[in-house]
Amino acid sequence: MEAPVAFFAALLLVGLAASFPMAAAEPVLDKLALLAFSSGMPHSRPLNWNLFTPVCGNWVGVTCSSDGSRVIAVRLPAVGLEGSIPPNTLSQLTALQTLSLRSNALTGPFPADFANLVSLTDLHLQFNALSGPLPSDFSPWRNLVALDLSFNNFNGSIPSSISNLTNLAALNLSNNSLSGRIPDLQLSNLKALNLRNNHLEGPIPVPLLRFSSASFAGNDLSVAPSPSPLPPSSTPEPGAGRSGIKLSESAILGLIVGGCTLAFVMVALSLVLFCSRKGESLDSGKLAGGNRSLDKAAPGNEEGNTRLVFFEGCNFAFDLEDLLRASAEVLGKGTFGTAYKAILEDSTTVVVKRLKEVGVGKREFEQQMEVVGRIKHENVAELRAYYYSKDEKLIIYDFFSLGSVSSLLHGKREGRTPLDWESRLRVAVGAARGIAHIHAENGGKLVHGNIKSSNVFLNQQLYGCVSDVCLNTLMNPVVPPITRTAGYRAPEIVDTRKATHMSDVYSFGVLLLELLTGRSPIHIAGGGEEVVHLVRWVQSVVREEWTAEVFDVELMRYPNIEEEMVEMLQIAMACVMRVPEKRPKMVEVVKMIEEVRRVDTAKRSSSECRSEGSDSATPTAVRGTSSSFSIEGGMQRQQQQQQGF
Repeated sequence: MEAPVAFFAALLLVGLAASFPMAAAEPVLDKLALLAFSSGMPHSRPLNWNLFTPVCGNWVGVTCSSDGSRVIAVRLPAVGLEGSIPPNTLSQLTALQTLSLRSNALTGPFPADFANLVSLTDLHLQFNALSGPLPSDFSPWRNLVALDLSFNNFNGSIPSSISNLTNLAALNLSNNSLSGRIPDLQLSNLKALNLRNNHLEGPIPVPLLRFSSASFAGNDLSVAPSPSPLPPSSTPEPGAGRSGIKLSESAILGLIVGGCTLAFVMVALSLVLFCSRKGESLDSGKLAGGNRSLDKAAPGNEEGNTRLVFFEGCNFAFDLEDLLRASAEVLGKGTFGTAYKAILEDSTTVVVKRLKEVGVGKREFEQQMEVVGRIKHENVAELRAYYYSKDEKLIIYDFFSLGSVSSLLHGKREGRTPLDWESRLRVAVGAARGIAHIHAENGGKLVHGNIKSSNVFLNQQLYGCVSDVCLNTLMNPVVPPITRTAGYRAPEIVDTRKATHMSDVYSFGVLLLELLTGRSPIHIAGGGEEVVHLVRWVQSVVREEWTAEVFDVELMRYPNIEEEMVEMLQIAMACVMRVPEKRPKMVEVVKMIEEVRRVDTAKRSSSECRSEGSDSATPTAVRGTSSSFSIEGGMQRQQQQQQGF
């Protein structure tokens, strides 16, 4: 039954390729093989593979050759694959160079038809449940550079034919049930070897003695002593024997003492280096150091779990091992941890946040992640995955290439394009919608708890998008340091665990003031001697009726926006009222900002018809003397405009 289906599918694919010139370069047979693999292999995470979308550059986990004629890499780690690999599927990808199916639930023996994959250079099947003996003949894979079959249930002996893999640089067969002796592997290019935790016995072959003893731990192995030729016996001269014995004992004693001292120094240095690297691994620019968890336990161990937990709808094809190998760039250090931009081997780019000061256990952490992972809104950065272990807590988001609002507002002036008024309105309305959606989720029980410009990004539609959602309940109840974050905190907040909807409104009001003024919530003035709190400064300027002095000088180049800026300022001032009950709710804030945008559209169409001699106000006319743009006037107009939209 399967053969006719495959035949007609192949005919359809060939027909499509002939009908559409753009599809002519498609690897038709490879596409068919991958579809057969996907349909015959249950997987808990959906793949975006289908008959009517091009393979190259579109299918998750699939890489094509430069001319698009063949599939050369399939990377599907941790996508929930279950069961045995269907025969005559992946084995048809004869140009395949990289195959990674690690961290799934594959069962059955090593696929015999993988012998067709003669171009393989990298094969990663670790962290599955494959069983049975290893292939007796490894000759078909002479191009292999990396082979990792660790953390499976393979048994039997290690085939001596592995010696045929003359290009092999990394071999990992650890944590299986392999037995017998280690063959005399003559692999001159081998740089990394791991045979730990098997049932191997006998001596370690001489060619492999160059690897550390850790490579063989967890086996019953020995190091065969190399025979050393004895010096020819000679009759000592009378009286020489006793003095010779004394000299030998002294030399031996000195060697023992010196050796012990050297060993102690080496161990001490190793401990110092290990401890220092343990704390600095992520800050060094590589997401390394987490490999310690891979060595501690297999998947499923509560404290040593090495699996990332992905949420429904996430098409990322990587696992923790990929993440820890990724090149990383520090994006910033915030209240809850350090954020990294991680670029994986397949060029997937994500944001990884390494949480610090987490004060809850595994169950509570996972429950909160599940709640956050269910939040779906275009103005809320979607949580894609998380990882929990005793030593590490990671959360993964999409990467926003346009950067944060903080960097757009306060980044280096040179080479930076200032945010225009329309962009700032989009940031404000998008962020407000996102926060209002969060407040409505889970029966109204959710609070963002960490609203600031560095946690607001521009999405693809160039609207504000909030991230770092609902993490405050996971943290230890410590008072954050007086940093820029403190400028966003509502007066009634005494610690990060007591955030409320109204404190979110206050923080959002500070963000609005930041957008209007171009100033940080707390900044230094007066030659570095005076700390200025943005909210207090704006309130004092408004009291003195010098309203125009509030606005960012970069906004003054845009005509006919003064009225809207004052209306936005009035909204911000309402949000930062000292008494929480006097602040508007976020749904009300959203409506007020949307009213400003509607007025903006209507006014633009009418203003285009004005003559050059119109008496519209200029930016300089806003300064306190113009009642048309006072805060009071803005309030009146805002009340009048509440009727519509």
